Amino acid sequence: MWDRRPPFFRRFDSAARRVRINDYITAKTVRVIGPTGEMLGIFPRDLALRKAEEFSLDLVEVAPTADPPVARIIDYSKYRYDQEKKEKEAKRHQKQFQLKEIRLSPRIDPHDYETKLNHIKEFLGKKHKVRLRMLFKGREMAHKDIANKIIERVVKDTSSIAVVDKPPLMLGRALLVILAPK
Repeated sequence: MWDRRPPFFRRFDSAARRVRINDYITAKTVRVIGPTGEMLGIFPRDLALRKAEEFSLDLVEVAPTADPPVARIIDYSKYRYDQEKKEKEAKRHQKQFQLKEIRLSPRIDPHDYETKLNHIKEFLGKKHKVRLRMLFKGREMAHKDIANKIIERVVKDTSSIAVVDKPPLMLGRALLVILAPK
C-alpha cells in the first residue's frame, strides 16, 4: 500500500517518535526554546526556522499540543538518540509480569488439586499473577458453595506467597479470582 506520509515520517515508523521538524511543522506560530535551553519567545514559523538556521541546527516540535506549540532549536539526531535512550531506560524499569490462568472444576480430585496448587505456587514464585477460573457445567451452578470452599482453600494454601488481587467474581458460568505474588 502506498504510504502518503512525508518521507521524514516514513523513516521513523514508531508513533511515539513522530516528531515534526523544520518544514514539517504546520503551526503558524511557535514558542521557541534556544539551543542552551533559554526561552527565546513566540515567533512565526518562518522566523523560527531562520533562527534555527543561524545556529546550524534543526527546529524540533517537542510539545505539539501546547498553545502555541513548543519547538526547540537542537540537533535532531541527538534529540532522537536521547529519546530512544529514555525509552529503553523506561522499559528496563517497568515491572514485567504475565497473567497465568489455572482452570479448576467444582468436582476436582484431591490429587488434581495438589497438582494445580503446585503450578500456582510455581507461577507465583516466578512473580507472575495467576487467574483462577472455576468453570461450572450444567447443574453445578446450584453448588456455588463448594466452588467458594475450593477457592478459599487455594487462597489459604498460597497465603504465604500470594495476596488476592481481585476477589472472587462471577462472570457468566465462571468464578474468577486473581492472585498476585507478595
